[in-house]
Amino acid sequence: MLSLGLRTPVEVARLLGERIVELRLTHNWKRETLATRAGVSLATLRRLETSGQASLDHLLRVALTLGCLDQFEQLFQPPPARSFAELDQQKVARRRKRGTT
Repeated sequence: MLSLGLRTPVEVARLLGERIVELRLTHNWKRETLATRAGVSLATLRRLETSGQASLDHLLRVALTLGCLDQFEQLFQPPPARSFAELDQQKVARRRKRGTT
């Protein structure tokens, strides 16, 4: 997997759009085919592929259709615990409902 390094959100969005195009073409699908299968409009898919801009719902639908939905489960995961004490702290942190500041 390529490291995204220090890219801006706009650059990451465009990169995601390019990857969606690559995956769509790997399936040998037209834009219309992917849009229909994902349940999004053709305009939405076109915008997603060219700029990476779309609602989270639409992005997840396209990811599901392309077989990539499981990759989203890895986002925003806490770092792995390096000790039992850190593991206990992570359990406590998961129960919190609000921040302190």
